[in-house]
Amino acid sequence: MAVAAAQVARAAPVVDSDPMTPVRSDLVPDPAADADTMYATQARVADAAVFADRGAPDPASIGNPDGPLIAGVDQAFLTDPDRAVSAVVVLRGGDVIEQSHSVSDLALPYIPGLLAFREGGPALDALAALDAAPDLLVVDGSGRIHPRQAGLATHLGVVLDVPAVGVAKSLLCGTPDESSGSRPVGWRTPIRADDGVDAPQSTVIGHAYQSRQFDSGVVNPLYVSPGNRVSTRTATDVVVACCGGYKLPEPTRLADGYADEVKSQVPAGD
Repeated sequence: MAVAAAQVARAAPVVDSDPMTPVRSDLVPDPAADADTMYATQARVADAAVFADRGAPDPASIGNPDGPLIAGVDQAFLTDPDRAVSAVVVLRGGDVIEQSHSVSDLALPYIPGLLAFREGGPALDALAALDAAPDLLVVDGSGRIHPRQAGLATHLGVVLDVPAVGVAKSLLCGTPDESSGSRPVGWRTPIRADDGVDAPQSTVIGHAYQSRQFDSGVVNPLYVSPGNRVSTRTATDVVVACCGGYKLPEPTRLADGYADEVKSQVPAGD
């Protein structure tokens, strides 16, 4: 799937043997599958997901020099919208430990609710290039805030059997307890399952979190949800710990920048 991949280490990585090899290869997203098969796969992903803390790092430890390895995962699209750079930046205590990327052809157009089948394979290619073994993935995309509780962060977390958190810029589904308009930094409110989510009504599936704000009150909140092996509360606390004065958490903010950097270096037509 990936037509090119590379990695750049800025510090000595924590080396493991193939740390990002899929554990659930049967759930690797197949963009060639029909819609019914994709929906069935997502149901299996949701069944396998653990929306509770199981090996998730303590948010209070994230800024420590010997803290957990946090990997930000993001995508950038080339001039051809059917080709993408998938980028991963691994941080420990604020320092970049490693970077990796893949440049991939996309076999599926964007379809709401099926993002993992468009971008999941390329993201797995980029993660497979790592030498480090991340303790947590912070993914630009939804986790449990998804019609079938199986957004991109959930899909990646389950396939790799690692803790994962989804951070989305818009609300895919669910109903917030409070209006998100003009909220101060640090504000959060639960997002609950409604008729558009395959979960019991009123189940808390994530939070709206106001990571940054201007006096004019024009910055929209982030929509944070557990992907795998992380509780809803811990998922949001992780994002709080990772937001260093910017709207986006630092792992995905740096992954976004790295994706743009790689994008600028990809020759036209490659």
